[in-house]
Amino acid sequence: MRIVVTGGAGFIGSHYVRRLLTGASSLVPEQVVVLDKLTYAGNLANLDPVADDPRLQVTVGDICDADVLDQVLPGADVVVNFAAETHVDRSIHGPADFILTNVVGAQTLFDACLRHATPRVVHIGTDEVYGSIESGSWTEDSPLLPNSPYSAAKASAELLVRAYHRTFDLNISSTRCSNNYGPYQFPEKVIPLFVTNLIRGRRVPLYGDGRNVRDWLHVDDHCAGIDIVVQRGEAGAAYNIGGGEELSNVELTRAICDAMGVAWGDVVEHVPDRLGHDLRYSVDDSRLRALGYSPKRTFAEGLAETIEWYRANESWWMPLVSR
Repeated sequence: MRIVVTGGAGFIGSHYVRRLLTGASSLVPEQVVVLDKLTYAGNLANLDPVADDPRLQVTVGDICDADVLDQVLPGADVVVNFAAETHVDRSIHGPADFILTNVVGAQTLFDACLRHATPRVVHIGTDEVYGSIESGSWTEDSPLLPNSPYSAAKASAELLVRAYHRTFDLNISSTRCSNNYGPYQFPEKVIPLFVTNLIRGRRVPLYGDGRNVRDWLHVDDHCAGIDIVVQRGEAGAAYNIGGGEELSNVELTRAICDAMGVAWGDVVEHVPDRLGHDLRYSVDDSRLRALGYSPKRTFAEGLAETIEWYRANESWWMPLVSR
């Protein structure tokens, strides 16, 4: 099996690649091809644990570049698309890059998959496409009501997934995950930002009143869910992937402070709220659970492992925060 992983040097994509090549995945590849543009969040060091595996091939390139796609896609049995701009704050200050990669890039990739008759494609999305929900949880049939340039770009890609299946019969599915955390996450995201700040004796910023609620999903559980979708997902269907542990930002901040042995009053700094900040995300992932999905880590376990990883791998993250 030849698997092409676009965005495979990023946080979630590299974790997926490491699972494939270390036997943690239920898929057994003969070759794994990583295509990554290596922007600020793409880092070849994320692949160091498997860099010597002869099955790994890395190509530096952009999913918006059809010529590059024509080099890496021939013979692919599976394409998993992680390539995306992902940080909401960056999308507020510069939406154009998000439209280019998340929409035009997805369309360019899907066209290439058609040209090369790729048997199976899975596009990695986000629960942010649904907008905000006051109570209950979204199912995959809920309307897409994105509220940031980032989530609007990801929602546009979701519509392309549907269109390419319905119009061209592309065997493609999509996933919509809740907030991921774990090792190798770029330190602009909230958990690694807070952890690396506290390791360095710095304060942590809490948006507004901290009432915003997110469901937290360990990256390894997310990647296990993706494997299920690759193998048993229905063409044209979307699959929510949740962690089943909702926390307000206040609760999250308190959990991190407690786990790292620091006092709230000494380190937490309230900052103005993000523009258009969605209040609550919550996914109903019963469609994927019916296929055998179940998250394995509690948030407390995953957070403790994650904090320990950042403590032990300062050489990985210090150059990123320094620049």
